[in-house]
Amino acid sequence: MSETINVTVKVWRQRGPNEKGNLETYEAKEVSTDMSFLEMLDVINEDLTLQGRDPIAFDHDCREGICGSCGSMVNGLAHGPEEGTTLCQLHMRHFKDGDTIVIEPFRARPFKIIKDLAVDRSAFDGIIQAGGYVSVNTGQAPEANTIPVPPENADLSMDAAACIGCGACVAACPNASAMLFVSAKVSHMALLPHGQPEAARRALSMLKKMDALGFGNCSNETECEAECPKEISISNIARFNREFLKASFGSSEE
Repeated sequence: MSETINVTVKVWRQRGPNEKGNLETYEAKEVSTDMSFLEMLDVINEDLTLQGRDPIAFDHDCREGICGSCGSMVNGLAHGPEEGTTLCQLHMRHFKDGDTIVIEPFRARPFKIIKDLAVDRSAFDGIIQAGGYVSVNTGQAPEANTIPVPPENADLSMDAAACIGCGACVAACPNASAMLFVSAKVSHMALLPHGQPEAARRALSMLKKMDALGFGNCSNETECEAECPKEISISNIARFNREFLKASFGSSEE
């Protein structure tokens, strides 16, 4: 049988992007330790609804750790205290009876608060639109095995492609830098033949868009890697820097 615990939850409540916000306190009683963190919030919201009060707004979708929709600061940590874990995969068994849990939205200038814990992460979409794709016209998709890719490159590319764009790296970074996200998207294609024709333009345009959207610069704090639920390596940032330098020299010569 699962155990139950009682926790005090302090949640950031903000009616809209232009409203003042504050922490409100709720008591979550008889919470099963088998519940996920979002299920615990669902229980609080059910009680608030029955009381005729406004439920807590928070982002979520798949609840399987693959969509990148969920995300909040839990006791000052993006996605909570467990490594390699999204908020929807965090379970209440990682908390103790009587704990006080403080939940706040991801805070960064490009991530505008919509309501409560829900933030607008469409800035990431803008970065992808700037170059996170392959637009080479190749006709019908070729057989994958006809394009030789070294196993090491394939593995590194897949590791970078694991990024779900949740924004934890930005929220954890003291500078609100999106470099881990951008470098993962660039590395994903820079390591494969398919991404080579547009490599230079991609590196330049995605970084330019990141700067234009108000994200900060990387200062090698490594908080992004520590908080990333998919454990994306900061080695991707080093690879992106190399791609950017190659692209910069190339553009200056033209």
